[in-house]
Amino acid sequence: MPPRPEPTARSFSRSSKRSEPPAFDGDRATLAVGVVAGAHALKGMLRVRAYHLPAPSLTAGRAIFLERNGVVKETRVVSAAPHGRGLILLGVEGIADRDAAEATIGARVLVLQADLPPPDDGEFYYHELEGFAVVTTDGQALGSIVETFTTGTNDVWVVRDRREYLIPVIADVVRSIDRDGRRVVIEPLPGLLE
Repeated sequence: MPPRPEPTARSFSRSSKRSEPPAFDGDRATLAVGVVAGAHALKGMLRVRAYHLPAPSLTAGRAIFLERNGVVKETRVVSAAPHGRGLILLGVEGIADRDAAEATIGARVLVLQADLPPPDDGEFYYHELEGFAVVTTDGQALGSIVETFTTGTNDVWVVRDRREYLIPVIADVVRSIDRDGRRVVIEPLPGLLE
């Protein structure tokens, strides 16, 4: 058995766990970083379920977009603070009462990709890897990464070609990520590809 490799990458953000971010014109591409789960109190605060805590892209002064039913509203974060398990309490410009806050329930919270904090060495954003080819260490092509989701224990890539494979994003499996070549090399665990 080969030695356990050093971690090749870990996610900095699960903000792109779904492949559904709308694109604005040119350099205004966005990513979903959470969803409005409810209203809080009477002054228009939003309870946002962040896809990744501590939600580094939701900070005071940051431009965000609320997207619901295909309608996108641009606004700006006034305040952001942790609020219970998995929630961020968000104050935004233009939402000043409970009724306005309740009207946003279910809206996706989007940020500009250009505003995301840069990942550290060995880290990546999942949206960067969508479309990367996945091959095994012995050269078997499996398809391309089409989606990432979390199981609670680890994250999983959905890899599709003629078949669909669920590849755990763990150091025992992921051997290398070649950004320039848009390719990921994995060492499948026994039974993973059956």
